[in-house]
Amino acid sequence: MTFPSPIPRRVWLRAAAVVLLLTLIAGAYLGWSRGFREEPQPAWVFESAESRFRYGSIGAEHEAGVPYWIFYVLPRVFPEKFRQDGQQVAGGYAALGVAWEQGQELPIGFTKKTIGFPRVGNNCAACHTTSYRRSPDSNPVFVSGGPGHTVNIENFFRLLIQCARDPRFNADILMAEINRVTDLDLIDRLLYRFVIIPMTRQRLLEREAQFAWIFRPDFPEWGRGRDDGMNLTRYFMLKAPMDDRFGPADIPAVWNLAKYKAETGQLPNYAGDTHDVHSVMIDSALGVLGAPPADKADFHAQVKWLQDYLSALAPPAYPFPVDAARAAAGKAVFDAHCAACHASPRTGTRIPLAEVGTDPGRLDTWDKASAIKGNQVVAAMGITRKGLVEEDLPGYKIPFLDGIWLRAPYLHNGAVPTLRDLLEPVDRRPREFWRGYDVFDPMKVGFVTEGDEAKRVGTRMDVSQRGSGNQGHEFGTGLPAPEKEALVEYLKTL
Repeated sequence: MTFPSPIPRRVWLRAAAVVLLLTLIAGAYLGWSRGFREEPQPAWVFESAESRFRYGSIGAEHEAGVPYWIFYVLPRVFPEKFRQDGQQVAGGYAALGVAWEQGQELPIGFTKKTIGFPRVGNNCAACHTTSYRRSPDSNPVFVSGGPGHTVNIENFFRLLIQCARDPRFNADILMAEINRVTDLDLIDRLLYRFVIIPMTRQRLLEREAQFAWIFRPDFPEWGRGRDDGMNLTRYFMLKAPMDDRFGPADIPAVWNLAKYKAETGQLPNYAGDTHDVHSVMIDSALGVLGAPPADKADFHAQVKWLQDYLSALAPPAYPFPVDAARAAAGKAVFDAHCAACHASPRTGTRIPLAEVGTDPGRLDTWDKASAIKGNQVVAAMGITRKGLVEEDLPGYKIPFLDGIWLRAPYLHNGAVPTLRDLLEPVDRRPREFWRGYDVFDPMKVGFVTEGDEAKRVGTRMDVSQRGSGNQGHEFGTGLPAPEKEALVEYLKTL
């Protein structure tokens, strides 16, 4: 009787090495597949330029994205945090005033992309989409490229940080809620429990120091439709130490960007802070990304597409009837009293602060040193653009008036609710009103800012607060009332 020879030790070692190698390869593939593999967005996102603008990814999901299922269940776990001034105004993220089309999974400007696992990011449409209604019982109309006058950006920043601070932001509670709404496979359940949830909480808490100034009790609320944009840049991109500068401004319209001609000094941004539109697009996209782009070639391609789209995007036509005869009379008033600034080579250039007399807060939040540092930060990312203007700026830009009917409230900080109010002396302009309600007022040209619904939905604007002064721009305030009415009628047509 014979016995098989024992397998040599080297064969066992070789087999073990093969098994180990295959295990490592399988583990590496699994880690890449569930953590980093990037999938294209669904085809419907790109069926039109408008849907791409509203839902197309610009790469923010890589560093600034929130895992989809965490994003989904936050309103279920923290319902009390989705409130406006302590009052529940709508369910979930709708309480933030986001534009949300019927039938869509996410609000406009919120993108969904799988990078290992589904993530939610933002794009430019989150702030640059306007919602208006013709009457309280009508459906909203969404206008791409318009100012997002209903969105509460400050509350969105706070919301994510406040959720992360809460002890309920843990794997047990979040996974219990996630399991109620979806059936993740074993690997994803393990990833969410032991990696994704802890890492998301850590990253959100890391942002707290950068956003510390939005929690300061001595700073007023931005309110719906405004942001403190230059401080966002200083604290978030430049990592500047916090100081006492404060200058909230209205979210601007970004349609018809081709009107800005850098060679003639017609500059974008409220104070002409940037040399050209291309630089604004790059810096704004970097602000949304919150980090250097993961793929610079793709980033530049996205910026080019956005710039081309917004350069050709026309402002919306006024949707209500216009009195043609009164508008014609108004054009004569405009030509006599307004055109020297708003329809001349001065349009789009800076007007000295002493001449226009408006609130200086936004201007004071930026300076030459910040511009130099900002250009250095972007250059260090390997991104080339003309960039920020490296000088202290003397005043605000004279705005173009295309689509002015949909850009309420008025002045750079949104301190005057309607066009008709803007034609009154400062002491006769509203001292308090409610911003963020989307029912349009065709008589005064702006949004309804008074009444129970405006108060329930909106945020209080008090022009005595810091950064919210309604002084200045008293041009045309001495006109007779009939000429003011005619002028407003003409402005509806621009």
